[in-house]
Amino acid sequence: MVLRLLLLFTLVPLVELAILIKIGSRIGAGTTIVMVLLIGFVGAAVARHEGWRTIQGIQADMAAGRLPGDRLVDGLLILIGGILLITPGVLTDIAGLLLFLPPVRALVRTYMKRRLRTRITLLTPESFGPQRDDDFIDVEARPAGTPDGEPRAR
Repeated sequence: MVLRLLLLFTLVPLVELAILIKIGSRIGAGTTIVMVLLIGFVGAAVARHEGWRTIQGIQADMAAGRLPGDRLVDGLLILIGGILLITPGVLTDIAGLLLFLPPVRALVRTYMKRRLRTRITLLTPESFGPQRDDDFIDVEARPAGTPDGEPRAR
């Protein structure tokens, strides 16, 4: 896990920087900066639109008495897409914009669900072994006194 995070926070920015330098050398530094900013603004507008659509879907599901599980995951993926757009770079911008497309979100959501199912263990009473009924003691209550339940004479 640490190795993955190390690669994520070192390798991805280096690759992004190399791509931006390559693009800048071809079309110019100013044009590259404008392109990155334009993608960011367009992405923010699309994120806002998709976010509101998802919130409305969540509200509709709740009003109909349904759990909005898939729509909540969509909201999370839209948030991740927005975060990726804030990060300067071409690859992160492309990944962020792709997460705004409903078919791509559906694929990622399916992958996430499948991945989580393999990592989560559902505990049921049966998972603790067979249930035994001999733990209970059945008793009959009688008033104090004689064995037949009649009170003792004083």
